[in-house]
Amino acid sequence: MAYSNPIETKNFRHGLRKDATPCERILWHYLKNRQIEGLKFRQQHGYGPYVMDFYCPELRWCIEVDGEAHDTDNQQAKDQDRTDFLNQHGIQVMRVRNEDIENNTPAVIQHIHEQATTLAAERKIELPVRRDTKRNKPTP
Repeated sequence: MAYSNPIETKNFRHGLRKDATPCERILWHYLKNRQIEGLKFRQQHGYGPYVMDFYCPELRWCIEVDGEAHDTDNQQAKDQDRTDFLNQHGIQVMRVRNEDIENNTPAVIQHIHEQATTLAAERKIELPVRRDTKRNKPTP
């Protein structure tokens, strides 16, 4: 199985994009079209056995939108397994609560901007990313 966007999950990922939750739709409105520091985000991007809500390949960064379903002990254990797997493959995971998106979207977007800036600095990537810049190419 290929790790990035495996063909085995293509139809599943397409269905997730089509049936996105209201909070995922709100967040996608702000992430699409390189609105955050010129970074490209993908919606429902597969990696290994998991599908990430939003994925930024330049920063190897995943943003997960969590609702009440993620509050159970069983789901939290699964979420931790997913985070551990992605971290082992160099992908940083950020979790955002539905309630935060619903109640204070500007603060969530500000936090995403701040996290993007921090990750870019750690990975020596200059922001904003220009379209002609190759991804994962550190600045000298």
